Amino acid sequence: MENKTARLYFIDAIRAWAILMMLQGHFIDGLLDPIFRDNNNTVFAVWKYFRGITAPVFFTVSGFIFTYLLVKGDVRGFDNPRVKKGIRRGLQLLLIGYLLRMNFLGLLHGEIYDSFYLVDVLHCIGFSILGIITLYLLTSQRNHRILPLLLLGITLVLFVFEPAYKNLQWSWLPQLFENYLTKANGSVFTIFPWFGYATFGGFLSLLFRRFGTFRHVYPVAILSAVAMGSLLIFYSSDFFLWISKTFDIQIFADVFFNNYLFIRLGDVFLVFALFMMARNVLKNKTLLKIGQSTLSIYIIHFIILYGSFTGLGIYRFFHHAVPPFVVIPGAMLFMLGCTYLALRYEDRKVAIKGNIAIVLQLCWSKIEQVFAILIEAIKTIAVRLLRLIGFAKG
Repeated sequence: MENKTARLYFIDAIRAWAILMMLQGHFIDGLLDPIFRDNNNTVFAVWKYFRGITAPVFFTVSGFIFTYLLVKGDVRGFDNPRVKKGIRRGLQLLLIGYLLRMNFLGLLHGEIYDSFYLVDVLHCIGFSILGIITLYLLTSQRNHRILPLLLLGITLVLFVFEPAYKNLQWSWLPQLFENYLTKANGSVFTIFPWFGYATFGGFLSLLFRRFGTFRHVYPVAILSAVAMGSLLIFYSSDFFLWISKTFDIQIFADVFFNNYLFIRLGDVFLVFALFMMARNVLKNKTLLKIGQSTLSIYIIHFIILYGSFTGLGIYRFFHHAVPPFVVIPGAMLFMLGCTYLALRYEDRKVAIKGNIAIVLQLCWSKIEQVFAILIEAIKTIAVRLLRLIGFAKG
C-alpha cells in the first residue's frame, strides 16, 4: 500500500498560503489610511476577517509540521535526532526574532529601543517548538496516547481560561520576560494563548501519523474537519453559554462574550478541509517551495516593511497614509517581491552562506592581526614605563 504519510503536500500548501496572506495583511494593515477602515464596507470586513485567520493557521501548521517530523521513526527520547535539531531551531527563531527588532542606529548612540523587547510571531513559534519538545521528552517513555491527549488538553485549557489570565499584571517581571505574557507594552503575540494553536497542530499531526495509511483517511478527515469547523464557528459560543447557565460557572460565560479562539480554531479546520480537498492539484513546485521557505520570506518582508536594523522601512514613510487603489496593487507587488527574493536566496543559500563564512573568517583574521599588534604595542609601552620607574632593566 502507498505510504500516504510520506509527504503531506497540502500542509506545505497551507503554509505557503498563510505566509502570503501574512505579507499582504501586514502591508495593507500598516499602510492603509484609517479613513478607509470601515467595518460596514463588505470588502474591508471580509478582508479583515480573513486576515484574522492567518495567525491561527500559521501557528497550527507550524506545530503540525514540527510534531509530525519529531515523532517520525522509532528512536525516542533524547536519542531522537529531531530533538537536538528542534532545540537549535527554537533558539534560532528566538535569536532571529530579536535581531529583526534590533536597530543598529540606536546602538551607535548607546541605546536599545523598547521595541527590541517586543514579542512577535517568531518568538512564540520558537518557544512553542521548545515547549512541544519538552512535552515529547516528558512522555516519550510512557504510553503513546499520553502525548496527543496532553497536547489537546493544553489547547483546551489555554483557550477556556484565556479570560482569566489575559488581564493579569506581570509588571513585576523584567520587560524582556513580561512581554511574553502581556500585550500591555505593545507585543504582537504572547505565549498564551497562541501556544494552544501549536499544540493543537501537534495533536492533529499525531492523528495523521496514527491513521494516515488508512484507505479512506482523506474523505473521513475532510468530513470531520468541515463538521468540527462548522460546529466551532456557529455553535461553540452558544455551547459555552449553555454550560455557564447550567452549571453556574462564570469562566464559560466569559468565553461566550469573547469567543474568538474557538471560532478561529473552527476557521483552521475549514482551511485544512479545503486544502485536503485540493491536495491533488497542490503539488506545484513553486508553491511547495514557498511553503518550505517561510522563514526567509518572513525575514525579508520584515526588513523591507518595518526597516529592521536601520528603521528605514516602508512602514516608516507611509504608515496609515495610503489609499486602497494604491495599497492593494502595492500589496500584490510586495508579496511577489518578497517571495521572489526569498526563493532566489534559497536557490543560492549554500553559496551565500559559504561566502559569508569566508568574509567572517577574513574579518576574524584581520581582527586577530590588529589584536596582536595592540598587544605588542601595550607590551612595549608597559616595558618602557617599568624602565622609567626602575622596575625593569634596559
